[in-house]
Amino acid sequence: MDSDSLVRLVEQVQEHCLAGCVTVATAESCTGGMIAKLITDVPGSSGYFRGGVVSYSNEVKTGLLGVPDEQLQAHGAVSAQVARSMAVGVLHRTGADLAIAVTGISGPGGGSAAKPVGLTYVAVADTDGAEVRRYVWSGDRSGNREATARAALELLLERVSSGVASGRR
Repeated sequence: MDSDSLVRLVEQVQEHCLAGCVTVATAESCTGGMIAKLITDVPGSSGYFRGGVVSYSNEVKTGLLGVPDEQLQAHGAVSAQVARSMAVGVLHRTGADLAIAVTGISGPGGGSAAKPVGLTYVAVADTDGAEVRRYVWSGDRSGNREATARAALELLLERVSSGVASGRR
């Protein structure tokens, strides 16, 4: 893991969040809390980070994040629909201004022809709606998780640096 570049990325997110008075929450499946860890590793994160949910199981996705069970049945846990619902759910449950959510198949097993290892969805949500991006990584489990965390932080930085969520509170 290129920890220096990830730290710089988090520092940029933090700078924009603090300057814009924007709060952030996370909902993570395939990264297992890595994004929240990266955020809270940087001093000052308590000024903008509300918290996160590691929703590895479908029961946690439905129970804590409000992902509809019908959505999980129709599309599976690794889908754009579920990523969006995870982001919206953690946004509402934490009262954050922005939320980031990730769901995917890190590997080495668990993939299929329709949903290969490395398939990941990253969603960002605010009170105006949500955006989802699809990725297919080609690394090992660790590499796929790092790539997902990086993509999530980049999307978060893109959203917060555009000023979309600033001034909401």
